[in-house]
Amino acid sequence: MSAIRPGVPSTHRETFSISVVSRAELSGCAPWMATFADQRKDYRYYEILDDTLRDDFDYRYFAIVDNKGHIRAVQPFFLVDQDILEGLGAERFHWISCIRRFYPRFLKLRTLMVGCSAGEAHLAATENLPVDIVAETLSNGIIAQASLLNAQLVVLKEFPSRYRKILHCFVQCGFARAPSMPMTVLDIGYDSFDAYMAKALKSSSRRKLRKKLAATAGISDIRMSVTDDATSFVDEIYPLYLQVLGRSRMQFEKLTKDFFRQVGQRMSDKVRFFAWRRGNALVAFSLCMVQGDSLYAEYVGFDYAVALDLHLYHYVVRDMISWGIGNGFRWFRSSGLNYDPKLHMRHRLDPIDLYVRHTSALANAMFRFALPWIVPARYDATLRLFPDYKELW
Repeated sequence: MSAIRPGVPSTHRETFSISVVSRAELSGCAPWMATFADQRKDYRYYEILDDTLRDDFDYRYFAIVDNKGHIRAVQPFFLVDQDILEGLGAERFHWISCIRRFYPRFLKLRTLMVGCSAGEAHLAATENLPVDIVAETLSNGIIAQASLLNAQLVVLKEFPSRYRKILHCFVQCGFARAPSMPMTVLDIGYDSFDAYMAKALKSSSRRKLRKKLAATAGISDIRMSVTDDATSFVDEIYPLYLQVLGRSRMQFEKLTKDFFRQVGQRMSDKVRFFAWRRGNALVAFSLCMVQGDSLYAEYVGFDYAVALDLHLYHYVVRDMISWGIGNGFRWFRSSGLNYDPKLHMRHRLDPIDLYVRHTSALANAMFRFALPWIVPARYDATLRLFPDYKELW
């Protein structure tokens, strides 16, 4: 990933402000259509989420406006009712359950989240508006905007760690930073999957991986296909996605069937659907996205009636990495969770951060102290085994 470069010294800057605009007001807006053009999840992805993932999220947009009233950049955000202990499994705490019998919204706050409801976030810099000006403008005006929207909490959701220097202006404005559950990255710059195993993995990890892959070695009727549009088989994909979602102990977004349909239709240049069939039955799929020399594994689905016995997770990952190598990709990147197999396959952590501030100064003093202790990343035992775990903090 390229470094985040600041803009010109502040003494030479124009003045900027932020205002809330609707999706309709952005129709035909050139800065909006240039938003995140260098990212796999560009403005189209945010529009797809706005169109297909609305039950829990209220999508809005900050227009960053110059002193002549011209929109220079657009930063997406959304409003959500957030249980701040959800990642820790608040239902396990008896005292919280007791309080919520009488006060159902205890520690559930209306929250303004800057970022993406389904993925990591970025600042909406443009060629004419450097990233540090975007950060500074947002930090100066976001608390006032949150109050106008009746939001008690403001969160910068899952910004890659390379933004830390740029986002320090938020820390200076009272925000606390803590790690979210990190993404991971694997170097796949090898001639083949076998070469990767031989050169990157320890002998014990190679033996375990080969044993798992042997579970499908004698099954000749599993075949993989790759397409940029899953419309024709989205009815098969969605139940498998729900099976994986149902087994996850942490859930934020629940994608819809229409999301899987539209993301391929509207972003075919950046989307790849991998599908594995056994005979005529779909047994696994993965939604991947491409950016530069990286292949991103975003969402997966499995038929658990056969997936565990056949170790399909490892089979699927092997096939995706092999496809990535064969198509010239250097990095295989994965979303958070399911860290144990990634640890043994020698992934590195790719940290993403939360920045959190309560709109009340008194409540925020407590939040700044408590935040590092209530994020799930602190309590995930597998994460601690990664050699770069300290980089999360």
